[in-house]
Amino acid sequence: MFLRSTGLRLISGVFVALSMMVPAMSSAAEKLSPLMIELFGAPEYKQAHCGCLVIDLATGATVYESNADKLFAPASTTKLYSCATALDALGSNYRFETPVHRRGEIDNGGRLKGDLILVASGDLTFGGRTTSDGKIAFVNNDHTYANDSAKGELTATDPLQGLNELAQKIAAMGIAQVRGDVLIDDRLFDSTESTGSGPARVSPILINDNVIDIVLTPAQSGQLSQLSWRPQTASIRVDSRVFTVAAGEPLEIDVQAIGPRNLLVSGKIPEGHKPLLKTFEVPDPPSFARSLLIEALQRNGVVVERSLWADNARDRLPARDEVAKLPRVAAFQSPPLSESIKLIFKVSHNLQASTLPLIVAAKNGKRTLGAGLLLQRDFLLKAGVDADSISFGGGAGGSPADAVTPRATVQLLRYMATRPDATAYRDGLPILGIDGTLVDAVAANSPARGRVQAKTGTLFFQNLLNNRYLVTSKALAGYMTTAKRKNFAFAVFINNAHIATDADTTRVSRTLGRFCELVWEAN
Repeated sequence: MFLRSTGLRLISGVFVALSMMVPAMSSAAEKLSPLMIELFGAPEYKQAHCGCLVIDLATGATVYESNADKLFAPASTTKLYSCATALDALGSNYRFETPVHRRGEIDNGGRLKGDLILVASGDLTFGGRTTSDGKIAFVNNDHTYANDSAKGELTATDPLQGLNELAQKIAAMGIAQVRGDVLIDDRLFDSTESTGSGPARVSPILINDNVIDIVLTPAQSGQLSQLSWRPQTASIRVDSRVFTVAAGEPLEIDVQAIGPRNLLVSGKIPEGHKPLLKTFEVPDPPSFARSLLIEALQRNGVVVERSLWADNARDRLPARDEVAKLPRVAAFQSPPLSESIKLIFKVSHNLQASTLPLIVAAKNGKRTLGAGLLLQRDFLLKAGVDADSISFGGGAGGSPADAVTPRATVQLLRYMATRPDATAYRDGLPILGIDGTLVDAVAANSPARGRVQAKTGTLFFQNLLNNRYLVTSKALAGYMTTAKRKNFAFAVFINNAHIATDADTTRVSRTLGRFCELVWEAN
């Protein structure tokens, strides 16, 4: 069984056999070596493989290193690479624009004698997280991880905001009735299966991260729990067979499809349990978006003659260059890319990070994940990163092909610190002890709290042989402002460590938090 985590908790097995490490012996390294051996020399870490590199950004001098040129599974620190590539290819101020075209004429009665065609742009949030001040909202425990724990949360934003805005604009154009169909053009790039952590499929149309959010609230023992879901749509039916049981009984929830547009939620939830969030990934994002757009049109007084439940008729689309020539009736524009980068970094968003290499490919007239990763290689070489020393199979982390070195990762971080968009890159990262996937990594009174901005990575599997868990990767990489006001870039990777239960991840999170504290205090 595969389990994944957002990196909220820095997983165990960090440094093992530190006594075998040969750090660069600066005065800071001399001070750190015995502390690191004591911190990471615990028996539970003895099988793990680890490496690190810490450098001074101002001078490039090595502060501390070990196994800096060895390969490690990076888990979600992979997102440092994919986000950097996207910033370079698109720019931090880039805004996705999603247009709707009409094929057919509008008569004097407002009847469109033809189709509406929404052209998917790869907009990562499509308004579904946008706040009133134009920012992208996030919570520390993102809904896309809700099936992995009971901590998943929803933002207060409307997942249908982008579609609602388009529908309002279409109605304002004088269209009152669509005699043809509503079509989603999802041909920006080749839809692809997941390359590791995250969704089953990556698509250029994303509404609510292409999931149904299901919220269960217990009632009195013996009664059915209360159930709600979002986005609300008549195109999907959800049947709840979740019963409330006595407090203290185990929580057991299962969500499954029982037809193309029907979900069954079954199990039990203890009385007094806080509302529980679960998600279901929609199998056909374009058809999902089509149904939601039809409903948005109808809410704005536009009648659509075709069925809400029909699948997206992709075969009825004209050629892509012909679609672009059709009259435009509406368009939706996203917040700047820097906001999406922040969301991806803060919550370790797998779906959106997996989409980035394909968006980069499309920007360059290509269509495949492989093409996008070759373009990423070009960027890394330009950035002075030893691309030949590393490997990627996707943009989010979790692919068996993902492998990086601490040195390559720090090379990337150092380069990004020199760019005009350095602030967008650095400020998007989780802050130690403050937010995102680093919120619980140190205590509230930690001296390093708020001084580290870094991307976490976590990948672990159930060890069925021993009824335990194996952490195949735990990683942390980013920037630090030390006690002496020095600016460092660092990367630390831990592979193949045993833990007893998934709850042990919190304890190891504090271990890596302590690593940050030691480096901070020594410099």
